[in-house]
Amino acid sequence: MMRVSDPDIERCMLDLLRSRVETASICPSDVARALTHDEDGWRELMPAVRDVAARMAHRQRLKITQGDATLDPDQISHGPIRLRRGPGFPASD
Repeated sequence: MMRVSDPDIERCMLDLLRSRVETASICPSDVARALTHDEDGWRELMPAVRDVAARMAHRQRLKITQGDATLDPDQISHGPIRLRRGPGFPASD
């Protein structure tokens, strides 16, 4: 698998969220699929995407949700989640 850096993952998340309306969300797999185009590659990337999302949620750059609930970033090891702009979402980098 090609190595994708954490900064590349974070940049991709921010870009995908910026490309949608403010209230929209993205799936972590959207990020993984944007960074690698083969089936096995994006699946292998998912743990790293979730780890970066958790770190960004701790910094309030994004929120991690499941349904209407905002999740604790330390509790996202499994299950479907969505990523949304957080209160500290940067206007631009």
